Amino acid sequence: MRSNTRRITMNTNIDALTAALEGKSEIESLAILADLFPGQVVFSTSLGYEDQVITDFILKNNLDISIFTLDTGRMFNETYMTLQKTNNRYDTKIKVYYPQTSAAEELVSTKGPLSFYDSVENRKECCFIRKVEPLNRALKGAKIWVTGIRAEQSGNRQAMHKLEIDEAHDLIKFHPILDWNFEEVKTYVKSNGIPYNPLHDKGFVSIGCAPCTRAIQEGEDFRAGRWWWEDESKKECGLHAK
Repeated sequence: MRSNTRRITMNTNIDALTAALEGKSEIESLAILADLFPGQVVFSTSLGYEDQVITDFILKNNLDISIFTLDTGRMFNETYMTLQKTNNRYDTKIKVYYPQTSAAEELVSTKGPLSFYDSVENRKECCFIRKVEPLNRALKGAKIWVTGIRAEQSGNRQAMHKLEIDEAHDLIKFHPILDWNFEEVKTYVKSNGIPYNPLHDKGFVSIGCAPCTRAIQEGEDFRAGRWWWEDESKKECGLHAK
């Protein structure tokens, strides 16, 4: 009964928010959410093209939205460079969440540093320790989770709405650039002089951990470079699992 009551409340909230954001720009929408939920709106950035756009929206307009990133311990050096350049550009300090040391040590000690190549189960275990658990801590107390998801990125994201309920974290997710295409993202980044990961210029569209990401070839799906050794239907890390 309690769960049903919470679901009704969340549905009511999302309907009201959808109405409030109707016809508003991305920046206006973010500002409205920040005003409605002071101190409870967070943005998770992977420092990729899309997230750099939203970081610019937030910091250039001094919006009351906290920005954080997840450092899995297996990131590309170019990603760390982008984090540093972004902090310098906006005179900010993006909050960094790390895996629990004991869990990461246990995983590597018992299964080795490359266990994720052996099975989907092993890879998801690694993703949980390095990404999902830190994310759960980062989202604690938040009411609105802003993401850089775009519908164009994968088939299972094309049915998403800009506002949706995340029951796992008991909050509402907002995807402000859901309907942007890749060219619009790149144009915004470059025309505004926003720091971006140089791996994007080398064919890396979606950038995650170094051992699990490669550049894509012409004509390949946006997500083809992530966990490329796995079946297409299993290519999610759990951060946005339903």
